Amino acid sequence: MCGTLDQNIHYAQAIKDIIGLRYEPVAIKLVKTDEEYPEGYKEPVVQQSHCQALFRAKNGMAFKMPLDCHNCMVGASALNLVDTSDKVASGEFHVGIGIHDSEVAASKMIQERMIVPFRSQGEVVCPLKEADFVPDIVAIVDIPERVYWVVALATAEEGGRMEFSTSPFQCACEDVVAVPMCTGKPNISLGCFGCRRRTDMRPDEVAAGIPYAMIPSFVEHLGKYKDGVMAKAKRD
Repeated sequence: MCGTLDQNIHYAQAIKDIIGLRYEPVAIKLVKTDEEYPEGYKEPVVQQSHCQALFRAKNGMAFKMPLDCHNCMVGASALNLVDTSDKVASGEFHVGIGIHDSEVAASKMIQERMIVPFRSQGEVVCPLKEADFVPDIVAIVDIPERVYWVVALATAEEGGRMEFSTSPFQCACEDVVAVPMCTGKPNISLGCFGCRRRTDMRPDEVAAGIPYAMIPSFVEHLGKYKDGVMAKAKRD
């Protein structure tokens, strides 16, 4: 565990300092039904959504989040903590918010979403620098210029282009966690209605989720970028 914590401290410091993030990178681990929770993490005093946990973690808070601690079942279903309800699947829930023109349109959004590919009993969400476990995802939140470097890092070795998957809803749960876990690739989200309503996400901020397996390579490349391409780029 100590080795993992030391690594995560190193990764978090490099990501934050070299990219210039305003907040801490966040570690997210989905705990499978046959797994034990990492020790030392406490449940929140009151229920909260996954997005609230993530955005509070970027500010230094840490949470153990079994299903009973979640107050957003849409997010919980994207994390595969619970089945998708009929009201959500039919589009009835989301059409009532006022973005989609019909239940059919809202339902299509849900039908096409990605869900964490295994059933989990809960999650641990905390700053990466405090994670004494191997996360599934590392999430960052900041202005587009900072999050842009995820694109550079993701294409450094093999080239090509990045494609992002997003919708008007489910930034923190689907876009940042489920999509990277399903595809094995980073995903960038413009935010969503829920995040911008429930969290401190600023109007000029976006979010990204990076599979933890990619973090060692990302940090290695950041070491090269620091005095190279980053020094040449406009970063105001």
